[in-house]
Amino acid sequence: MRAAGVRPVIRTEDLAVVGLLEVVEHLPRIWGKYKELVAAARAKKPSLAILTDSPDFNFRVGMSVKKLGVPVVYLVAPQVWAWRQGRVHTMRKFVDQLLCIFPFEEEFFRKHQVPVRYIGHPLAGKVKPRMTKEEFFRKHKIPLDRPLIAVLPGSRKSEALRHIPELKRAIAIMAEGRKMSFVLPASPTCGPDFFLMPLAGCPAWAIDGDAWEAMAYCDVALAASGTVTVEAALLGTPMVTYYKVSDISWKIGQWLVKVPFYTMVNLIAERKVVPELIQDEMTGERIAAEALLLLDNTEEREKMKAGLAEVASKLATVPNGDGDNDVMVRAADEVARVWEGSK
Repeated sequence: MRAAGVRPVIRTEDLAVVGLLEVVEHLPRIWGKYKELVAAARAKKPSLAILTDSPDFNFRVGMSVKKLGVPVVYLVAPQVWAWRQGRVHTMRKFVDQLLCIFPFEEEFFRKHQVPVRYIGHPLAGKVKPRMTKEEFFRKHKIPLDRPLIAVLPGSRKSEALRHIPELKRAIAIMAEGRKMSFVLPASPTCGPDFFLMPLAGCPAWAIDGDAWEAMAYCDVALAASGTVTVEAALLGTPMVTYYKVSDISWKIGQWLVKVPFYTMVNLIAERKVVPELIQDEMTGERIAAEALLLLDNTEEREKMKAGLAEVASKLATVPNGDGDNDVMVRAADEVARVWEGSK
């Protein structure tokens, strides 16, 4: 967006806080960023607002710019279907068009009378390795004669640090008596140097990026629940998923979150395709056991790969849509339609 000429007023990194309790200490800073952004909108009088995710922040922004007469497109639907569903009534007040990227979302929002269209997932058809397996293994000096495990602890520093201790336990168990390679493709937010101390004494090593290659060519991925699990599904990568927040956030979240699964892959499939080890179930022993099952049991591995192919197909298919169009082209068309209609 910056390369295309967008002038950033605030940085999304300033809002990247996970967990209910964790947000509290950052509220003054986030409130300041909200006021700064709304002030910029009041001064510049934009023709249209495009909001993406971050509902607790963007709902306030949306209501504020709507009062300024600015039409609002919400691109990437907030997950109000998962928790605090009452927020959907607020969305009706300011959203002119909602664009969702998961197939099950459209029915939910239409039922609640929010203008909505499913445009497909922007990663469908785009997630693919940019180098061959031989090139990837050579670049990172990975032996070809042993299984490769991709370690994906999360793109944010805070969530990665929460997950690393149990991942190290899992790696130690898996590597006992076996030759395996463990690579951790560091996100741009963290960078490989961030993991030097957390991974000390562990046979896993961090590499700079190349996450799609690591997932495409690994035997099993250990993936934190999030977008990376969708990427792994699109690549057909067998995986074990997990996630952990603070104990207080977890207890509060249990009252608020109403979903049959926590991992997006299982939500899209509407059944359990990949194991999900959440909170207390996320232990090194459980992660290792699930990963070794996928490595050693061909039937379980092929069963998961078939389920992942089904998920990938759902993400690439848009009912009554132009299958030849790029997802972002569909999004741009919808934005243009709302813009033209507001003139």
